[in-house]
Amino acid sequence: MTEPGRPEAPCCDARQAARPRPWWRRRTVWAAAIVGGTLGAGRVWPSAQPVADALWHYLAQAGWALALGLLLGGLIDHFIPKEYIMVWLAGHRRRTIITAAGLGFLASSCSHGCLALTIELFHKGASIPSVITFLLASPWASLSLTLLLVSLLHGRGFAIVGLALVIAVITGFIFQWLDRRGWLDRNPHAVTVAKDFSLWEDLGRRWRQRQWTWRALAGDARGVLAGAIRLADMVLLWVALGFALSALLGHVIPSGWWSRWLGPTPLGLLATMGIATAMEVCSEGTAPLAVELYRQTGALGNAFAFLMGGVVTDFTELSMVWATIGRRTVFWMLVVTLPQVLLVGYVLNGMGR
Repeated sequence: MTEPGRPEAPCCDARQAARPRPWWRRRTVWAAAIVGGTLGAGRVWPSAQPVADALWHYLAQAGWALALGLLLGGLIDHFIPKEYIMVWLAGHRRRTIITAAGLGFLASSCSHGCLALTIELFHKGASIPSVITFLLASPWASLSLTLLLVSLLHGRGFAIVGLALVIAVITGFIFQWLDRRGWLDRNPHAVTVAKDFSLWEDLGRRWRQRQWTWRALAGDARGVLAGAIRLADMVLLWVALGFALSALLGHVIPSGWWSRWLGPTPLGLLATMGIATAMEVCSEGTAPLAVELYRQTGALGNAFAFLMGGVVTDFTELSMVWATIGRRTVFWMLVVTLPQVLLVGYVLNGMGR
C-alpha cells in the first residue's frame, strides 16, 4: 500500500517481483552447503566424524519422507483451488473446524510459511476460529511433518501428529464458543458463502473442461514441480539446520545433561517449553531436535511440548496475529492452547515411565 499523495510505481514493483533471486541467496543452496559442509568436515577432520555419521543417519532415515512430503505438497498446491478453501472455512459450524484442521494437515507448510496463507484466509473472509485451527494444524500436523516424524519415531510419530490435530480441533471449538459471546476480534473481511455452491458440481465442471493433451499434462507437471520447489525453498534450510544441530548436540552434550534438565518431570517439561519459546525454527527443522530430545531423555511428552510449544509461543507468529487479527485473539491463543500442551506433555511423560 502506498502512502497518501505518493504515486504508485507498478512498473518498478513488477520488475522487482519478476527479478530472479541470486542463486547464492536461495535457501536450498544454503541447505546443501550445511549438509555438504558437515559431511565433508567428517572426511577431513576426525573429531567431526561422529557428527557427520549422525547427520548421514538422519538423512538416510528421513530423506525419503521429506522428498515425498515435498511432492505431495506440490500436488496439493497445484490441484486444490483456493476457492474451495475460502468456501470451506467461512462458516461457523463445527464441521468447519474439522475442515480447517484437515486443510491445515494437507497444507504441508512450515510454521513461518503458513502465516502468509493464514493471513490470506483471514482476508478472504474465513472465520477467526477456522483461521486459528488452520494455523495450529498446519505447521505441527502437516503431511510433510507427519512423514518426517513417523520415519524418525515410527508409531510415536503418529501419536504426536494426532494429538497436535486434537489440540487444534479443541482450540477451534473453544474459539467458536468465545466468538459467539463476542470475546474475540471481529473479521472485517467476513463474506457470505453462496448457499447454492456445490463442490461436486464444480469438480464435475472442472473435470469436463479438463484437457488431456501432452501440453496440458506437461503444464501440470511444471505446476507440481514449481509448488514442490517453493515448499523446498521454504523448509529445506531449516531441515538441514535441524539435522545438523541434532547431530552436533547429540555428540557434544553429555547424555546426563539431557536427563537432568530436560527429563520427564514437571520442571523438565517447563524447561523444554522455555527452549521452544526461544527458538525461531521451522517445524520440519525442530522435528529432528525433538527426536534427539526423546532419544536422550525418553520423555515423549517433552518432545511433544517442544514441537507444539514452539508454534503456540512463537514471537513471529503471535506478533503477526496481533497486527492482523487483533490482540484478543493472541491472548486467547495463549490461554487456550498452552494448558492443553502442558497437560498432554505431562500425560505422555507419565505413560512413558
